[in-house]
Amino acid sequence: MAVPFLWMLSTSLKTPGAIFAMPPEFIPREITFENYIRVFTEADLLLGFRNTMIIIIPTTAIGIFTSSLAAFAFAKLNFPGRDKLFFALIATMMLPGIVTLVPQFILFRELGWLDTFKPLMIPGFFGAAMTVFFLRQFFMTIPNDLIDAAKIDGLSFFGIFRKIMVPLAKPAIVTQVILGLLAGYNDFMGPLIYLNSPENFTLQLVLASFRGYYTSEWGLIMAGSVIALIPTLVAFFFAQKQFIEGIVMTGVKG
Repeated sequence: MAVPFLWMLSTSLKTPGAIFAMPPEFIPREITFENYIRVFTEADLLLGFRNTMIIIIPTTAIGIFTSSLAAFAFAKLNFPGRDKLFFALIATMMLPGIVTLVPQFILFRELGWLDTFKPLMIPGFFGAAMTVFFLRQFFMTIPNDLIDAAKIDGLSFFGIFRKIMVPLAKPAIVTQVILGLLAGYNDFMGPLIYLNSPENFTLQLVLASFRGYYTSEWGLIMAGSVIALIPTLVAFFFAQKQFIEGIVMTGVKG
């Protein structure tokens, strides 16, 4: 698993002639940082990073909130048609994204959202089926006795959700936050379809700008990819305990 990342790092430190040397050089004979210098001088990585953060931070935060509310309802509330609605929600996960791509594009075009961040943000505000499923499985591990005791104490359903469910589900929520941020951070297809102006480009589009029809600056692409990888590694390093705990505990029903 580590070999592609090590190869990416190795390529980013090579001179243009050494990238396609035969036999391949895993450890470059001549190390150069010219690619990293060119990345910051020839491409606006900071602008791409800023645009990416503008898109993914509010989208993930609001999306996780709405998904957790739906997951709480499906896990702990009894209402007519609950199981059928949940089944319908899970069924949407079986539809490939490519099936809805054209209708979505037409809808966003008619709304005048093309070349804006809205197509990449507003749909995510309403949550995601996978996130609802994941959090529901975790909420189901929380004993119903806690819910009943909270009702006796006079807590509303939202109070139960805010004061009991969310604190207990912190590992699962942190896990979904990380996965949501990574999915938005690495998204290439969405920005490629909906964004046209260079000032709106996300980090992935900025990196892709080094690729041309006839030649590609692979050294620059790899250097930019290494830089783009750093935030995700830092995020996982500080949240790895909650991430692993959330994955492990979600599959266990108490």
